[in-house]
Amino acid sequence: MNLLALETSTHHLSVALLIGDDCLTRSELLANGGSDRLLPWVQDLLAEGGLSLRQLDGIAFGAGPGAFTGLRLACGVTQGLAYGADLPVVGICTLESVAFNAGAERVFACLDARMNEVYVAAYVREAAGMFRCELEPAVLPPEMVVAPAGEWAAAGDGFSSYAASLLNAFPGANPDVRPTAEAVARLALPRFLRGEGQPAVAAAPLYVRDKVALTTAERLARGGAR
Repeated sequence: MNLLALETSTHHLSVALLIGDDCLTRSELLANGGSDRLLPWVQDLLAEGGLSLRQLDGIAFGAGPGAFTGLRLACGVTQGLAYGADLPVVGICTLESVAFNAGAERVFACLDARMNEVYVAAYVREAAGMFRCELEPAVLPPEMVVAPAGEWAAAGDGFSSYAASLLNAFPGANPDVRPTAEAVARLALPRFLRGEGQPAVAAAPLYVRDKVALTTAERLARGGAR
């Protein structure tokens, strides 16, 4: 199966082309933007893989949670490409992508959500690389984060951004694990094989957070700056 995948929910933007078990990738750390990178990367990867867009079996994307603009970027590009080539799409939770890249059986994923909050979820690896969600994605102040009972490998940049609040409870956390397009592609593969692909219009973001901005008073109440 040939799959294209996009992951733009953080500052680490990436695109992957999965051809069977082989994966070609492009990625870059960008503080802002990235819309000018994705389509050239897609074209480069298709050329490198010797494929046209219509030879793909589907397009996967990092659905979120994550940066508002980044999520809209991945969804918009996915919709445009999938609609034009009549391809199905599958969205993958950003936190599940972190769990995949953590390389452990039980992963507590935590990403910086800004606004003095973190996105968290917990996953258990099952057969064929699939994950069962043990704790549904949520957004919380870091001081309220508690993992489910049991032993968990903790991963994600939330453990770097809010180390003072989190590392006592998660001393072995790896803050360098991040979501990637390759993880999105490999997690999406069994979903496509099960026929779970959706039409292009279904490429929608998973925000988790209801509000994308705070008033000055709300920021100050949470310990933020004016």
